Amino acid sequence: MSAETITLGCRLNFAESEAIAAGAPDGTLIVNSCAVTGEAVRQTRQAIRRAYREQPERPIIVTGCAVQLDPEAFRAMPEVTEVRVRDDALPALAAAGLIHQVKSFVVVQTGCDHRCTFCTIWTARGPSRSVAYEAVRDAIERELARGAMEIVLTGVDITNYAGGLGILCQRLLGDARGLERLRLSSMDSIEIDGALIELIAGEPRLMPHFHLSLQAGDNLVLKRMKRRHLRADAVAVVAAIKAARPEATIGADLIAGFPTESEAAALNTLALLDDCEVVAAHIFPFSPRPGTPAARMPQVEREIVKARAARLRDRAAVRRSAWLDSLIGSRQRVLIENMRGEGHGTSNAPVRIAGAAKGNIIDVVITGRDGNHLIGKFV
Repeated sequence: MSAETITLGCRLNFAESEAIAAGAPDGTLIVNSCAVTGEAVRQTRQAIRRAYREQPERPIIVTGCAVQLDPEAFRAMPEVTEVRVRDDALPALAAAGLIHQVKSFVVVQTGCDHRCTFCTIWTARGPSRSVAYEAVRDAIERELARGAMEIVLTGVDITNYAGGLGILCQRLLGDARGLERLRLSSMDSIEIDGALIELIAGEPRLMPHFHLSLQAGDNLVLKRMKRRHLRADAVAVVAAIKAARPEATIGADLIAGFPTESEAAALNTLALLDDCEVVAAHIFPFSPRPGTPAARMPQVEREIVKARAARLRDRAAVRRSAWLDSLIGSRQRVLIENMRGEGHGTSNAPVRIAGAAKGNIIDVVITGRDGNHLIGKFV
């Protein structure tokens, strides 16, 4: 019985879990924790306790960002067999990725050099470190040989990749001739460079969905977050992406109820969904993380935070629904990712095709919609 994993948080965590599990004793459970919010830490503890109740004899090893920040709290949990603090052996992680037979996440970078006032990830993961190009290229080649049809580059701050993310992607697409679909995970919009815009415009193998770490749509809030962009910068980068590739779609991370956020500021963030044409929003109610500057700022009442998060989610859901409806009648190229005939189009729209075989990339016409999935038929 091989090691199993429970992973919370980002795609980087999922990629790392694969590498950790490969070296763990059979029968072990690896819990890879997240610390991006207080809720993420709570969910980590909950997952540990649930796993122990289900199989109390199974050793549980806990690692990840929450462990980095407070290892003693997890050592004190009676359900935990071992607490494993990360070392800096990052290049080895690029060799694993996370394979789903057709889609693979490959780590290109970890850590962060910035100090957003709400964030503890730079503490948990340390400064930005990039995986050498050759290691990334070789990892992708291995994943393709294992059957991956789409590669997703992931990390904490991939736009801070040494030498530039655009140059990295250009080199990879030049060298990895078998790579049909390259996708990017969350990016810091202010670091998107000219080389990447050039690639967006002219390279069909780069998937046209871009998830941006925007966080807020109000300038004063952005300054208090210690973000490096203003509202106009976010709108401008989206305009540049759309000008380069009109069919590109935009996702965004947004925080509701940041300390000192006024109603007017919250409405500015709400309007950003429209101004940046966001169709895939990750909304986070602000959660004060211990030791961060934001935790010491005047807090917004919790009920107001929750209400603003709900309002953002509602607006985002309306926008996503309208976008999915707009694709009915269109032709999409879809990677089938499971045995149920489900997958994603190039724009990351979820599509289901009856009778489609896992691992195939097929052209379909969108005939309708079933909840969150579009319905396609073979061309």
